[in-house]
Amino acid sequence: MRNLDVKNLQVENPPVTPATRTGVEPDPVDANLEVWARELPDLDLEIEGIVERIDKLERHLEATMRETLEAFDLSTGEYKLAMHLRYGGPPYTGKPGKLAKWLGLSTGAMTNRLDNMERRGLIRRLDDPDDRRGVIIELTDEGKDLWDRAVGAQAEKEAIIASAIDERERRQLNDLLRRLMHAFAEHHGPLKHKSEPQSTE
Repeated sequence: MRNLDVKNLQVENPPVTPATRTGVEPDPVDANLEVWARELPDLDLEIEGIVERIDKLERHLEATMRETLEAFDLSTGEYKLAMHLRYGGPPYTGKPGKLAKWLGLSTGAMTNRLDNMERRGLIRRLDDPDDRRGVIIELTDEGKDLWDRAVGAQAEKEAIIASAIDERERRQLNDLLRRLMHAFAEHHGPLKHKSEPQSTE
């Protein structure tokens, strides 16, 4: 029987696969995984790496979005309301009650938000032809232009994705993420809309 050279033993499946094996420089998550490999030897580090990287990428995107909104003097709430009106397509209108429900706002908070946006010329209130006491919220040309410019500025920041992975890799990544979305929805149910914190904006 051949003697086993322990000093030069090569493990086929090490607990942490070095990023350099694929020519990619290690990131901070790799350092975290080295710790978990020591502290939690039964943890699936490949899965943990995916989860940690998605979480950190989300925080990067949130940080760039905060910068964008600040540059265009938009609050997150104003951005979301304009987005919802824009999502519905021309003529970019909606009823306050439905908008408040979608945004998870109380009637009072919704009224304050609409007042602020109307003062800034981003939306206008129109009479509801189907309800003499009701109003329709319409995104103005100024509001649409401001939202479009904010989206364009954010898209430029997110274009860093194209500098990191090519078109084929982007399609592949989208396919993989889509499968993960389906898997989580199947096991935990669809995501519910995240309500906004109540405010008096």
